[in-house]
Amino acid sequence: MKKRFGIDIDGTVTRPDTFVPYLNKAFQLNLTYEDINQYEFYPFVNVPKEDFRKWFIENEPIIYAESQMAEGAKDILHQWADIADLYFISARDYKLFEVTQKWFTANELNYHQIELIGSHDKIAAAKKYSVDLFLEDKHDNAVAICEECQIPVLLFNTPYNQDPVPEGVIRINSWTEAGLWVKKWLNT
Repeated sequence: MKKRFGIDIDGTVTRPDTFVPYLNKAFQLNLTYEDINQYEFYPFVNVPKEDFRKWFIENEPIIYAESQMAEGAKDILHQWADIADLYFISARDYKLFEVTQKWFTANELNYHQIELIGSHDKIAAAKKYSVDLFLEDKHDNAVAICEECQIPVLLFNTPYNQDPVPEGVIRINSWTEAGLWVKKWLNT
């Protein structure tokens, strides 16, 4: 039976610095990717929270449509499509399904399922699809999925997820590392 991989989209399949130029342009900032030392963007901008929320909702479809794929993701995901069912589980709202599906098609990515759950709590979806492994960039998601689902979680190392991790959360720096870790894991 094929393995099932749960895979986050934003900051995992897409580049983790995707939002930086959009934030800089919209809010006249000079942020670098390394400046983003927490997951939430609001503390970095200079507008009321409601204004930021409105901007984010209006710009999400554009940003997601234009997102660049993380280096190496396409090759590894193509390799994995032969050995596992790929369940892309994202906090994106379901109203973004069409733009998400078009992005996957344009980038020639295979998937078994795209699940847009509208929240960062991915545990129910991970359990629903009985995933054997999860790939994530959000620290608390990685820890919660690992602990609740009792599965390994590969955490893509970013400036915004540097808190300590438990044993079952494995920090990786690239899709190449992810591919090597999975190959070793599948052979044990």
